[in-house]
Amino acid sequence: MKFYIISFLASVLVFGCKDISTENSDYTYFGGEIINPKNNHVTLYSPETGYDTLFLDKQNRFLKKLETFKPGLFSFMHGGEYQLVLLEPSDSIMLRLNTIDFDESLVFTGLGSKKNNYLIKTFLENEIEIKKRNTFCRMSPEELESYLDSTKKIKLEELNSFLDKKPFSDLFKSIAEANIDYNYYYYKEIYPFGYYGNHQLAHYKDLPQDFYDYRKEIDYGLDHLSEYPSYNQFMLAHFNNLALTDYYDNVAYHEAFDKQSLNYNLEKLRLIDSLVTSNKVKNYLLKINTREFVYNSTDSDEISQVLNSYLEKATDDNDKKDINKLLTILNNLKPGKNLPNAELVGFNDEDVMLNSLISKPTVIYFWSSNNDLIFKNSHYRTKRLKAKFPEVEFIAININNDDKKYWKSTLQNSKFPTQNEYRFKDKSMSNVLAINSIYTVILVDDDGKIVTSRGSLFNKDFENEIQTLVSR
Repeated sequence: MKFYIISFLASVLVFGCKDISTENSDYTYFGGEIINPKNNHVTLYSPETGYDTLFLDKQNRFLKKLETFKPGLFSFMHGGEYQLVLLEPSDSIMLRLNTIDFDESLVFTGLGSKKNNYLIKTFLENEIEIKKRNTFCRMSPEELESYLDSTKKIKLEELNSFLDKKPFSDLFKSIAEANIDYNYYYYKEIYPFGYYGNHQLAHYKDLPQDFYDYRKEIDYGLDHLSEYPSYNQFMLAHFNNLALTDYYDNVAYHEAFDKQSLNYNLEKLRLIDSLVTSNKVKNYLLKINTREFVYNSTDSDEISQVLNSYLEKATDDNDKKDINKLLTILNNLKPGKNLPNAELVGFNDEDVMLNSLISKPTVIYFWSSNNDLIFKNSHYRTKRLKAKFPEVEFIAININNDDKKYWKSTLQNSKFPTQNEYRFKDKSMSNVLAINSIYTVILVDDDGKIVTSRGSLFNKDFENEIQTLVSR
């Protein structure tokens, strides 16, 4: 098998510049090389077949042979980061990436590589553009429309030029066109939230009458885009926006917008259920919106109402189990409850239970090397807090690195102290603490009782929360 992989990689180097993805072949191949790997495998995911672990050889290369599969977008993951690849019959696609610069270094070669290099190029362009959201939301509606129309026109011209060079499948064309369309639509859906803000959002009704005319073109049933970021982020923003009509029919016009409003969230679920025709897309949207509400709500009656609405509409049993499990976990993280236990591994490879570390007021925070800015800022922030509150313990837990060597080198290269630095022995243990993001912070008193599981190191009131903790 090792000889076969090496031979196949050599053939890709020879033929990599030739794209013959429309030619007949008995099999499809997906493989590649990882530079600076964070662990010993790549995970390939398909909505149809689930997860497949592809182990790296001694040269940090891997190969997967697909005999029967549904053509479409596959996710591949390594070291806590992921990207997409479009796989179709007869493709022989090899990737090369450096984990230090995951997305930017990613290059595809081999049969079927051109379409994937095009998609990764547009993905990176979208990532750059999305950082301009605040700028877009400061434009007048007319300025925004003019900018988006001209940008969309340029992108469509580039795509048509690309398609003219060689025939591509209808599947690729659909994905490439949807990427442009729904990225364009997305900025118009988020626009009123940024332009008017929560206190004046009711003025969204003052937008030009034709501002949302494109909604007539929306396809709510694109199964093959159920994993695609541009489509998903548009759909989430779209239903946030659509539900505003019902929201402002039931509150005073001058009232500030409350995204945790029970009626607003129930209306979102109703709209998703009534408009989305793809079960995959519908289940995704129902789950994401329900999770967000449940995670941020402290009202058990409202949570119950949203949950019942979700369970009536969702058709994915695994999603339903996940939501019910989240509710159980969140219930165990309420103030006054004992901190759930979790098995950790310390910097010196010692196994330790989280509860055994609690002997005084403690702040537990989380970090990931995939977000270098937050990783460093959280450690700088806690360094200052330690000096101000010496009676408080600060425990950092890494949530993304499978390879303990990489986790350690991340800390050492940044020259941060390694005391009270841990990772989960089993990544599934992060579920016990309902780690929703790296912004999650848990405060516990000296008896191990939870004071809050919704803290944030960067909240302006966080120091007051710590002061309250030590004064208990």
